[in-house]
Amino acid sequence: MTAPQEPVIDLIARFVPAILRGLHALEFAGRHLDPSNLPQLIEAVRQQDQGLAALLAQSRKMEWPDRLSPARECLEESAARTAEGIAGLLAAPAAEQPIVAAYRSLRTYARAAEAIYPMAPHLKPVGRFFLEAAHRDDIELNARLANADHARDGVGAMHVNGPAGTRGAFSLYVPEYYDPARTWPLVVALHGGSGNGGAFLWNWVREARTRGFIVIAPTALGSTWSLMDPETDGANIDRIVDRVAADWNLDSGRRLLTGMSDGGTFTYALGLRGGCSFTHLAPIAASFHPLLMAMADADRLRGLPVNIVHGTQDWMFPPEMAQMAHRSLAQAGATVTYREVADLSHTYPRDENGRILDWLLLNS
Repeated sequence: MTAPQEPVIDLIARFVPAILRGLHALEFAGRHLDPSNLPQLIEAVRQQDQGLAALLAQSRKMEWPDRLSPARECLEESAARTAEGIAGLLAAPAAEQPIVAAYRSLRTYARAAEAIYPMAPHLKPVGRFFLEAAHRDDIELNARLANADHARDGVGAMHVNGPAGTRGAFSLYVPEYYDPARTWPLVVALHGGSGNGGAFLWNWVREARTRGFIVIAPTALGSTWSLMDPETDGANIDRIVDRVAADWNLDSGRRLLTGMSDGGTFTYALGLRGGCSFTHLAPIAASFHPLLMAMADADRLRGLPVNIVHGTQDWMFPPEMAQMAHRSLAQAGATVTYREVADLSHTYPRDENGRILDWLLLNS
């Protein structure tokens, strides 16, 4: 290694952990965000802010070797988006609507994660970040990832029919060790009312990369899902799944439809209809109305595996809605698993993904 490169290598050794700490802080904030605990949450994040902005400024001033230019682009973009999210969160209390500002600041997480993801096969800490914690030392999994061709077509994270978040388009993750000789479980994950598939995809990449399944994250045709006319977005989702199934070997017996908030409500609206191709449903933090049962297909409901996750502290859709869904679906003959999370507000509980996937495999 030549002398001019040594400062860059030293910077990378400090830069990467700072970015990952920042991403973990944004994940923590996203999981625990609640109007009642916003000041305490912001203070916890403040304590994790360990000079990322200063390292980013140092990187931008430093001369990098040409061969490391791709790494520089990934790291600086991820750091910028991470620092932006943290700064927005710390500034939220001064905003006119602090909780709205806090939610908005967390939107940078997906852009930061997507920016640094290409470094996963090259930098061990990044590769470990995108694995479930319990599997980060899995020898077989790490060997599978090390031997995979991460540059080949049809694997990794991709956006189809337009940039991330394009209305009616979709984002997709296929594990880099994809093998067409076997079938792959599918998760279709529906964003909340103000979200998009390009961002929501990153709630599932860690588990998909670890466990070996394919994720589709569509973006609604309108500002949110067509809750009063399920066929509008439903037909588009069906076309998307058919398109993916034509190019990747999907498991017809393990197709999970899940979603958060409006996406969870649309999981009911779409997943309870007759002729639905999804084998399992997992609505999260979803609204529920008896009209959904009136629209449901009685034959479809019998024995249908449904996993409901809801927060006791949900301030947008009270847990009584989820409890009603549990009772109504069980009475109609569905096989319902219900989990009410005591410390969960109206936000996406990424720590529930593993339980949902365990349930999917157990009930297949």
